[in-house]
Amino acid sequence: MTDYGHELTFGCFLTPVAVPPTRPVELALVAERAGLDLVTYQDHPYQSAFTDTWTLMSFVAARTERVRICGNVLNLPLRPAPVLARAAASLDLLSGGRVEMGLGAGAFWDAVVAMGGPRLAPGEAVRATEEAIAVLRGIWAVDEPGPLRVPGEFHHVDGAKRGPAPA
Repeated sequence: MTDYGHELTFGCFLTPVAVPPTRPVELALVAERAGLDLVTYQDHPYQSAFTDTWTLMSFVAARTERVRICGNVLNLPLRPAPVLARAAASLDLLSGGRVEMGLGAGAFWDAVVAMGGPRLAPGEAVRATEEAIAVLRGIWAVDEPGPLRVPGEFHHVDGAKRGPAPA
């Protein structure tokens, strides 16, 4: 068997349907009882048939005890990196370290633009993701001196206070 350098984990990819709104929560509870390690939810904030992924993950974290929770993948064009960093760290702390991060550079650009996000070319989306990762890591770097400054083209942060750090 292939050695991946870590224990294998198993999870499920759930659709955050809004009708009925408790269905994705019930499925997370079933996944936890079945012994799965991870529950993930797609993040399409422009999809009116879905509940908001971040709100859903918070609710699932409060209703479960062991299973890890992840956006699969979080929509960076519609989730400002500094706010996402604080939200992720907060949920990770509140859930006892059960949050995983999956980041998406963006797709479905017409829908992103309709929600007020930018339309990015493929290369721009990659650069924007790199900048967002720098912001996330910078916000979480609570031992670094001074405020965070990331002079990015897409994610510009000039003096943000650091913290909290994830569990």
